Amino acid sequence: MSTSHAVPCLDLSAAAQTWDEQGFIILPAYLRPHELAAAQHELSLLFPTAAEFHGGVDAERNLRFRHDEFGGITDFPFESVELSLLAVHPKLVALAEALLRTEDLRVYSAEAWAKYTGAADYDQLHHRDYLNHTLLVPTDDRAYRQAELFLYLCDVPEELGPPHLVPAALTRGAAALPNWFSRDDRPEWYSAEGSAAGPAGTVVAWQTGTFHRGTALRSPLGARYTMHVNYRPAAASWAERHAWASRSHEPAWYAFVARASLRQLLLFGFPPPRHPFWNDQTLTAMAQHYPDLDLAPFRG
Repeated sequence: MSTSHAVPCLDLSAAAQTWDEQGFIILPAYLRPHELAAAQHELSLLFPTAAEFHGGVDAERNLRFRHDEFGGITDFPFESVELSLLAVHPKLVALAEALLRTEDLRVYSAEAWAKYTGAADYDQLHHRDYLNHTLLVPTDDRAYRQAELFLYLCDVPEELGPPHLVPAALTRGAAALPNWFSRDDRPEWYSAEGSAAGPAGTVVAWQTGTFHRGTALRSPLGARYTMHVNYRPAAASWAERHAWASRSHEPAWYAFVARASLRQLLLFGFPPPRHPFWNDQTLTAMAQHYPDLDLAPFRG
């Protein structure tokens, strides 16, 4: 890993400054082993292990991972409640608050992602993610930026395809389109890119205007498991990838809500305590809709 691009401490104000200046930060092992263990234990609910995939244990289950680099993505809410809770882990929320300079946040997308060596071509061109993260364009205004957080659920050395990112100083002023650039187009970007290789628990955070790319998996019989969680200020309502209401009658959603904290529910748009929405009628209906949800905090 290029240590010049890493922030090895937990000083979130320093992390935010680095994120401002270079468009991304790398926080090695930001989540500790004990904070990952429960979610890692339930990864098999979503994905084959490396041995299962490469051993062809279940060809039908393996099929979606082949040929399509994005075929290994599973959207929130996850069959694993532990993985759903990990997407809004207090340390991830604290990091997003520091980067975006606000506590009034929303989660606008969360995905778990599995990749397997040889299953697909994961080597990408440099690009920005904004085209499917916002109706508008990236902004330098801190009040409306978006934070993409990439969490490693396993060790991701260079051989397991970590993202590579380009410092903002090299790309500043790039036009909104085109959005993809090859080595021939921008050789200086590829020469200057930083690898985000790191151990399990590493968080790589970048802005939607940051140029980056996925890289190939080269480790024989390898597998890579990550989570991609995106946060925005509540005011940036044009930054959306998913409408949570369309998923709010899934069993996985009910299981998540039953265990989520008040803070975590607010991230998905639940009105805060003492909001005018909350009255006898809505609280009674919510108790019927979510029988396992503790409504005491919403009663104000």
